[in-house]
Parts: sequence; C-alpha cells; structure tokens
Amino acid sequence: MENKKVIILGGSSGLGLATAKAATAEGANVVIVSSNQTRIDQALTQLPQGSEGYALDLSNEQNIQDFFKQTGNFDHLVYTAGENITMSIVDDTDIDQGKDFFTIRFWGAFAAIKYGKDHINEGGSITLMSGNFGQRPSKGYSLGATICGAMDAFTRAMAVELAPIRVNNIAAGVIKTNLWNNLSDADRDGFYKYLESTLLLKRVGEAEDIARGFVYLMKQSFATGQSLVIDGGAVLV
Repeated sequence: MENKKVIILGGSSGLGLATAKAATAEGANVVIVSSNQTRIDQALTQLPQGSEGYALDLSNEQNIQDFFKQTGNFDHLVYTAGENITMSIVDDTDIDQGKDFFTIRFWGAFAAIKYGKDHINEGGSITLMSGNFGQRPSKGYSLGATICGAMDAFTRAMAVELAPIRVNNIAAGVIKTNLWNNLSDADRDGFYKYLESTLLLKRVGEAEDIARGFVYLMKQSFATGQSLVIDGGAVLV
C-alpha cells in the first residue's frame, strides 16, 4: 500500500473514515469524498498531512463525472457512501422513497465505476459496500436485502467486464456507525445488546473491523468478483 493512491467515496465518517485511517497506516495516500464539507474538514484532522478531501453530492452523476476528470490516476477505489438505514415492512414502504434508497447506494457506485475506471492504475481495484442482509434478510429489511443483492450481482458483473481490474465488495453485518442514528438511543442500545447475545462472536462489529476488510481486498491481488462477509457469524445463526 506504500504510496498507493486510494479514493474513498463516503470517506468522511463511519466505515469510510476508518478505511482511510487503515490505508494511511499502511502508507497509502487517501482522497476522501462526501457531501458534507464540515465532516470532511473534521475527518482530515484525523488523517496524515497531505490527505485530500472534497465535498461532492454523490446523487448527481455530473458531479461524479467532473470529479474523476480532475482527480488524475489512482490505484484503488472504495465506495461506502449511503444514507441512514430505514426499516419497514412492505405495506408501510413508500415506493418513491424506496427508489431514492438506490440513488446513492447503487447508482452512485455505478457512476463512480463508470467515470473512475479509466483512471485506475495497473494492478488496481474497486471495492464496493454490500451487506449480509442479502443472504439473511430479516422482517422489515426488504429494501436493505434488495440493495445488498443488487450490489453482490453488480460486483460480479463488473469483475467480468472490467478485468483485469479487480472488483469486490464487503457484505457487512450490523456495525456500530452513524447509519443507525435514525433509531432512538434506547432502541439502538437494545438492538446492539440483542445482537451481542445472539452473534457467534458475542459483540457488534466496529468500523475498524470493516476497514481491515477493505485494506485486505485492496492488497489481495488474486481475488475478484467476491463478496467478503464480515458479520460476526450472523449468517450462521
């Protein structure tokens, strides 16, 4: 990873920021991108000097195209961007809002690959964000399970289409990040305690757990089209 340039879309907090920290710890140079300039500025104070950050609306295709036009060549692309998770059964789901769920999580990733792929150096990679809900959905997670399944399939398709660029994704379980901030403190704590009692590893995942997975997939030069499950054993219970 020494002196490799890593672009992380969704990199100002949560999984993206943890990945930026893990990559820089191994000598990489990182560029973080998110929609909020304040969070970017705060994130840069936690990263080595020389790290870059840009505010970008990832729901806008033209913004993504313009960004990659000016960013130059790089080695690894990581996409972790997404809004807070919303849970609802089918009867209570607003379909128009459901469509919006795909705007950043799927179409943003699609656009990032469309406009970023030609700037990836030889031996480089793309790593996307999925989730274990695609393999083990729970009641109320129809949208979450669907987007995870879509990302898994998209990963395999891109691995074939873009070869020899490596394309993988991480299918994460529940991780303690701000994606769960739409829950009340009491509900979130109760949710975490329930998971701690049921997961094989008896703890809820931390952002650093996923960051290590992203760095692994950047470095693993003989893996492509794969979905790396990091969920504390949730798919087994």
